[in-house]
Amino acid sequence: MAVAAITETRQYLTFKLTEEVFAVDVAEVREILEYSTITKVPRTPLFMRGVINLRGSVVPVVDLRLKFGMPATEPTINTCIIVVEIDLAEDQLVLGMLADSVQEVFELAPESIEPAPRLGTKLDTAFIAGMGKYLEQFIMILDTDRIFSAAELAEVQPEVAVANG
Repeated sequence: MAVAAITETRQYLTFKLTEEVFAVDVAEVREILEYSTITKVPRTPLFMRGVINLRGSVVPVVDLRLKFGMPATEPTINTCIIVVEIDLAEDQLVLGMLADSVQEVFELAPESIEPAPRLGTKLDTAFIAGMGKYLEQFIMILDTDRIFSAAELAEVQPEVAVANG
């Protein structure tokens, strides 16, 4: 979802990782859960914190702070799990993302969204759909389908099958 693909006013859920504010399209969010016990799964990528039981379904939980090169999330009273749906080739993966806190839901018009900055050729910013300007601050709008590479998602998906077996 590049800025050019954002042609209408949309609602975004904002959340914090350390002191940075990020946002995802509300349409991609299934629900927000209080932090609960996460069952660690051996031999998974560092950012993969484990799995949770969501009404009988096994849902992998990732630590976005680790994925983005920040220190690991230390659970507090405000820590939550944002459950999103990620589009794969012909399927959808339900995934939990740890967040330090959820802020608010707000609407943002396309003209309030700038393209993601180009940070050189070695840094991949494809996962940033754009930079939204809201209340005089910039908010990184994430493209949940592009945060993780296909290879990373392939590493996460088999764990779900193993956990179900």
